Amino acid sequence: MKSPMRDFFFILYLCDNNFPELYTLKIIDMKYKRILLKLSGEALMGNQQYGIDPDILEQYAREIKKVVDKGVEIAIVIGGGNIFRGVQGVSGGLVDRAQGDYMGMLATIINAMALQGALEKFGINTRLQSAIKMEQISEPFIRRRAIRHLEKGRVVIFGGGTGNPYFTTDTAASLRAVEIEANLVLKGTRVDGIYTADPEKDPAAKRFDKISFHEVYERGLNVMDLTAITLCQENKLPIVVFDMNKENNLLQVCEGIDIGTLVS
Repeated sequence: MKSPMRDFFFILYLCDNNFPELYTLKIIDMKYKRILLKLSGEALMGNQQYGIDPDILEQYAREIKKVVDKGVEIAIVIGGGNIFRGVQGVSGGLVDRAQGDYMGMLATIINAMALQGALEKFGINTRLQSAIKMEQISEPFIRRRAIRHLEKGRVVIFGGGTGNPYFTTDTAASLRAVEIEANLVLKGTRVDGIYTADPEKDPAAKRFDKISFHEVYERGLNVMDLTAITLCQENKLPIVVFDMNKENNLLQVCEGIDIGTLVS
């Protein structure tokens, strides 16, 4: 049964920094109020071998807009593997691990700026916060400021990973999700959940609808790195792994529809 308040509009008159701003909010039935979406850099390549596919970027922006329009507060962490990965520089003998990881962090900033531009093209207010200080293009990461942006309906994109080498962007996603008190971590991938094996290589692989953190450890499943998984487990923060490339999947997850695999 729908709530009689479902499509009721109300206006809040808020003042921030001594300047009045007008907000129109819509009361809606969504299971999750605040989410953190983790996107891989590789996903932005599309069918390319390198870089950013504009069509994929636009597709993701459209899907994110659907969620924003429903009133869900959304933060995003994006990887940089489509441009540079730290391990790539190490294995090639180019740099040491720490230097390579810093280079990877800069790659995430490029992706974050590209996604920010795509979202703003669709009229979505955004803020880019970086773990590495870059005053000309982003705000520094400040937890309270990030939460305030979310409360105002802005999409907050976190770039630069954690700002420290030896940590993945998956760990950055878990960390930021805990810090902003998100209800859910969403990991958008090219497959529709977690499988017993890589479904792109093993056609006999079976998908899990739900799985516990403990079972992820026991089976050695490649969901996120162990640091990221442990952060979510210790803070009782569920993870949903789903296919970001399928239309309306992101929206349906936020509505509470069983999409992908739930880790809890």
